[in-house]
Amino acid sequence: MALAATGYFRRLTRRLTEDLDQLDAEEMVESSQASGAQRACDCSRGEEVTILGRLRSVETCPKASNASMEAEFFDGTEAVTLVWIGRRRIPGIDPGKTLLVRGRVGERNGQKVIYNPYYELRGDS
Repeated sequence: MALAATGYFRRLTRRLTEDLDQLDAEEMVESSQASGAQRACDCSRGEEVTILGRLRSVETCPKASNASMEAEFFDGTEAVTLVWIGRRRIPGIDPGKTLLVRGRVGERNGQKVIYNPYYELRGDS
């Protein structure tokens, strides 16, 4: 019993003193692994992937000739930019939303990107 209590207090102390972003990232990695999704840091250019993560930011490009929507997607290991070409708004695609995305990884300016990904909205975080 004392051993279990020690473990509990160690976890509680860690949760109270560790960086919230780090804890959130670890939690996302655990949920991603439980769902069977790949980790973004293990994905490479040209690969067809399925990743579970959260949208950190969403931006639109309002130019009529270049309508697109971009989102920073983070799975706890690495950020991937999601780009929907020809869209200015997609209902449900908002910062803080959890998504399961599928698509082919590309590269733009040294960053991983997925164009027009298939996505499923998951429970909010």
